[in-house]
Amino acid sequence: MATTNPTRTYPDADTLLDQYALPDYLRQGVRKGLVPLLAALEKETGLNANGRARALGNIHDDLRRLKAIADDRARFPEIADVEIKQPMFILGLPRCGTSLLHALMGADPQIRTPLMWEIAEPSPPPEAATFETDQRITNFDSYMEREFGGKLIEVMKGHPIGALIPQECGSFMTTSFHSSNPVMMNRIPDFYQWFLGADVTFRYEVHKMWLQHLSWHNPRKHWVLKIQEHMYSVGALLSVYPDAIFVQPHRDPTTVIASISQLINVIRTPAYDHQDLNALGREMLHLWNDGQDRIMAYRKSHPDLPIYDMRYKDLVADPVAAVRGIYEHFGWEFTPASELGIRTWLQENPAGKHGERRYALEDFGLSEDDVRKVYGEYIQTYRDFI
Repeated sequence: MATTNPTRTYPDADTLLDQYALPDYLRQGVRKGLVPLLAALEKETGLNANGRARALGNIHDDLRRLKAIADDRARFPEIADVEIKQPMFILGLPRCGTSLLHALMGADPQIRTPLMWEIAEPSPPPEAATFETDQRITNFDSYMEREFGGKLIEVMKGHPIGALIPQECGSFMTTSFHSSNPVMMNRIPDFYQWFLGADVTFRYEVHKMWLQHLSWHNPRKHWVLKIQEHMYSVGALLSVYPDAIFVQPHRDPTTVIASISQLINVIRTPAYDHQDLNALGREMLHLWNDGQDRIMAYRKSHPDLPIYDMRYKDLVADPVAAVRGIYEHFGWEFTPASELGIRTWLQENPAGKHGERRYALEDFGLSEDDVRKVYGEYIQTYRDFI
């Protein structure tokens, strides 16, 4: 029986889980992450009323979406039989072209990338015939305007948002509650430490449920996914997707850290009346290096990992050639339709479409030397790609 504590800001995990009646195996998996998340949020006193409401709203949204996936899976057991073959995962530090690459590959008719609207409202499973006309497309865009208000344009300068834009598969993994995404939205170092030590195999089991769900009535030849936090746990990913392949763009981390710090500042602003930008800079400096250290260690011990390294500079200079190089490396067919899709996307989405962003390391109390000290091994290892 769930109990309540009148001094708590948030409900306890069992009270929340009781509202959604998840199958037991999902409930138990979710609970492992939900308990430390709620504890960390309870401890974070800097959140304003909007921030606390947003944090709790995100928890309810993740539970709602996972419940929808589970219910559809119970109604249509054949979803569990959908095969997911050789999914491609784009890795790398944030702000190094991963979103650009994801969008370019998603413009190829052969490629399936998850779109924002279908992740926000996954039930009923999307249908190929109505994939670009579904009412949930309009619903999503209206929701984002309400969520960010006047800050939406600032967010879009750093990370495009829209119903028909490819979404990071981190939005699958938040429904497992074994994801680092809450750390982007809030200052919750205790949850981040839990995340670093957790066995996250469960999140990839949930991730696969999502891919099967989205593929059921709208399959393509290849899935292409992306989120930086895969770097923390490639072994767990491969335990669920043993034939997965990887792409990693590289960019000078002195540019990366300034850019991601500015974006996270914008994302967190509605939730905090005051932000210590120097503290935020230090947080971002080390957080992403933790992931980079883990993927570098995994690659050293698994030199046969099927991964393609590429330069951010090459991606920006000649996007078509850069994407073609990935296809050639993995033996995928780069068709005339592939090239047309990429070129059309580039024409419709010029650089700076939503305005220019301005940021500098100094805004966050950092210097290039600070970054180089922390990322020295990465810079040395991938100097030819930076």
